[in-house]
Amino acid sequence: MTIDALDSRLIALLTAEPRLGVLECSRRLGVARGTVQARLDRLVDRGVITGFGPDVSPAALGYDVTAFVSMEIRQVAGHDPVADSLARIPEVLEVHTITGDSDLLCRVVARTNADLQRVIDRIVDVQGVLRTNSIIALDTPVPYRVLPLVADVPRRESR
Repeated sequence: MTIDALDSRLIALLTAEPRLGVLECSRRLGVARGTVQARLDRLVDRGVITGFGPDVSPAALGYDVTAFVSMEIRQVAGHDPVADSLARIPEVLEVHTITGDSDLLCRVVARTNADLQRVIDRIVDVQGVLRTNSIIALDTPVPYRVLPLVADVPRRESR
C-alpha cells in the first residue's frame, strides 16, 4: 500500500501530537474534517496505522536495563509454541523470528543486571528453548522510529 504526501503529513502530525482530534488535524493540515477522518479510517483499515495508544517508557517504570536475547529453539513444533510462552513473560517486549545462527530474537527489559539474569532464567525455562545469547544495550542513540520512512514513501512514489 502506498501513502501520499497528505497521509505522510497526517501521520507525522499525529506522531508529534497524538492527542489531537480530527478537527484540529484538519485545521492544521488545511483540509476538510471529512478528508482527515476518511484518511485515518483508510490508514487504520489497511494496517498502516496500528495504534493510537501512549508510548510507555520501561525506564520510567523502573526497568532500566534493555537487552537483546537470541535463542536457538527445538524446531519440532515450530516457533509458535515458544513465542506464545515468551509472550507470557512481562519483561519480553518483542519476539522476532530471524535468520542466521539463532531462531528467535527478543527485546527484553529488567530492573537491574541481576534482574536480567532472572528474566533470562525464565526464558531458558521455556519448553523448546535450547540455547540463548544475550547482549545488553548500553544506550539508544536512535530509538524506534518510522517517521523518516513515512516521509520517504511519497517522495519515492513520485519518481
